[in-house]
Amino acid sequence: MKPSRTLCAAIAAASIGLFAAAPAFAHDMAGMNMSGAGGSGASETSPVAAMGGRMMMGAHMTMTELRPETAADQARAQEIIATMRRDLSKYKDYKVAEADGYKPFQPTVPQDVYHFANRDLTIGEYLGDFDLAHPGSLLYEKRPLGGWKLIGAMYDGPPNSTPAQLDKLIPLGVGRWHAHTNICLPAGVTKQDVQNGNIRARMRPDISSAIDRSEGRSASIGDAVRMRFGYMADPRFGFAGTITTEAECTAVGGNFHKQIFGWMIHVYPFDSADPKVAFSTEAP
Repeated sequence: MKPSRTLCAAIAAASIGLFAAAPAFAHDMAGMNMSGAGGSGASETSPVAAMGGRMMMGAHMTMTELRPETAADQARAQEIIATMRRDLSKYKDYKVAEADGYKPFQPTVPQDVYHFANRDLTIGEYLGDFDLAHPGSLLYEKRPLGGWKLIGAMYDGPPNSTPAQLDKLIPLGVGRWHAHTNICLPAGVTKQDVQNGNIRARMRPDISSAIDRSEGRSASIGDAVRMRFGYMADPRFGFAGTITTEAECTAVGGNFHKQIFGWMIHVYPFDSADPKVAFSTEAP
């Protein structure tokens, strides 16, 4: 028998420090525009393009291999799409989602896809409580004139999941799960800080200013960037950082993590019932 969600939350909070919608943080913080004070959005090469609306293999993102699709995979894909359409369509009204505990994460930061994450459901997924009708996160696009458009959901699997275990949740013949890997955090920032959304943590106050001076930028701009983005202002660190190996990370006094957060998958069932659209690595 599976433990209750209340028990799951208590266990997770005590053992791994996983609080408010940690997986959403990985996407949303990685998607921040870190070009300085004048940036306005995400470019095709920015982290938000790679991790939010479009996901690609790289040093910081590991993805499962797409295996040959079987008839059983096709049947399961149609079941997943039908279930999500039936049970999640109510969240096209984002206020219903918020009433059910889904909260927007970093809604003011320009992104392709925004996560409305539910803390308790996310913790449950991390502990193996997988339920298509109750995803850890809902995925929205921001409407130009205000409000939100529901486009899909994000499901999570435990960090130590094997491909066979992920396949039982959502088949590897139709979709690709992904994980955030090879992450270097600066001294004073812990894995728990990242999981809790504390991006400034105890970062040395001179990091961004030193980089600004070395690149000929004014310290005032560096201070503004650091205040907004914390350690993410330093391009060496985080989910889109230039450091990708433990040796590089150790050399700058950082702490290296082979993987942060669990396995994740985005599913977009509302625009099309075609599995190639619903399980694409690109948002519709």
